[in-house]
Amino acid sequence: MLTHADTAVGGIPSAAERAALLADDPWWLILIKAVVILLIGPILTIFLIVWERKAVGRMQNRPGPNRVGPGGYLQSLADAIKLPFKEQVIPDTADRKVYFLAPVISAVPALIALAAIPFGPVVSIFGERTVLQLVDLPVGVLVILACSSIGVYGIVLAGWSSGSPYPLLGGLRSAAQVISYEIAMGLSIVAVILYSGTLSTSGIVEAQQSGWYFYLLLPSFVIYAISMVGETNRAPFDLPEAESELVGGFHTEYSSMKFAMFFLAEYVNMVIVSAFATTLFLGGWKFPFVGADSPLNQNWWPLLWFFAKTFVLLFGFIWLRGTLPRLRYDQFMRLGWKVLVPANLVWIVVIAAFRAVKNNGGLSTPQILIGTGVVLVLIVLLSLLLPDKKVPDEDYVPITGGGHPLPPLDLKVPESTPRQKALAKAEARAAKRKPAAVSTGREAGDGDV
Repeated sequence: MLTHADTAVGGIPSAAERAALLADDPWWLILIKAVVILLIGPILTIFLIVWERKAVGRMQNRPGPNRVGPGGYLQSLADAIKLPFKEQVIPDTADRKVYFLAPVISAVPALIALAAIPFGPVVSIFGERTVLQLVDLPVGVLVILACSSIGVYGIVLAGWSSGSPYPLLGGLRSAAQVISYEIAMGLSIVAVILYSGTLSTSGIVEAQQSGWYFYLLLPSFVIYAISMVGETNRAPFDLPEAESELVGGFHTEYSSMKFAMFFLAEYVNMVIVSAFATTLFLGGWKFPFVGADSPLNQNWWPLLWFFAKTFVLLFGFIWLRGTLPRLRYDQFMRLGWKVLVPANLVWIVVIAAFRAVKNNGGLSTPQILIGTGVVLVLIVLLSLLLPDKKVPDEDYVPITGGGHPLPPLDLKVPESTPRQKALAKAEARAAKRKPAAVSTGREAGDGDV
């Protein structure tokens, strides 16, 4: 049992002290933490929706929601009350068990992923000293990644269980999108793990005492920021809900509360990846430019700094939606597989080499020069192996963005198409085969006998 001298309220405990404090939490304190963790997602979702609509409206020179409540800020609450009472439409061809299970699989892991996020230092809650964190696992980073990965099953099962080809295609595209950018996101975290030397989220926050990783590991932060937008299906990567040929993506056949659960999962995932980025790259709950013993990093103040950083990242989602145009699906996948993943792998190799050199006491000047020369020679050899750029032929027809050739400038439109000629011939043959008319009455002008 820790004494007051071991860890004062507001202090920064070590890993063993955090584990001991969390192990000593009474059941009612654990229950309070769990309920708060589960409520953070839905409450922030209600706020984010109206905040996004107001901010985008401001960017587009319009008021946004302004009818329900003061300034229209209760519009999301009205929508949250309305959705459960809307009529549920279930396709006859749907697999009902999987159809009902898919939204749950998407929403529940998103709600529990915040359990491993540290929100602050040691505080006192109703006289009990504890850490502002539900669980502090040695592999907390992997737990958060696993929770975000399980949501892919909900997307695939929703598209398959609807019994319609369009949701199935949307589900497959959404799953490919999420998995592709989750790989890039996971690789961007490897550099953080190499620098901090731990998979514990609280340990990563503690390791950033000497400097935040968003500028020490800037490439990793940039790749993570792009990947978290792609993984959450947000603009300019919101392709599953924007493609006209797929109607509405994997949730086309969903309505009422089941659709609301997919909507909730999307916004809660935004909160999770933003809180995760705050923990990994922005120093977690620590105030910038001050030490751990500063009053700004004591008691309940760090909780304010943590959510301030998270809201800055959440505003980035809104800013992107109101600024950038939507990408095509092939452009989006090319960015993930041909740019982010290779750049991440190269950056990991650089970080691993730098850490190895630092741990071994550094290199001498001749060794650095020799290593630099070898790298330059390899770059020159690789550049020589690249194929030459092909010179386009004079008769080459330029290609548009969709892959269709442009018509020539001297194009002459024929008077009739081959189909029209074929129809005309068919009508002529039908007219020849038509039997002659036979008169059944007297001819006009004939007299009576």
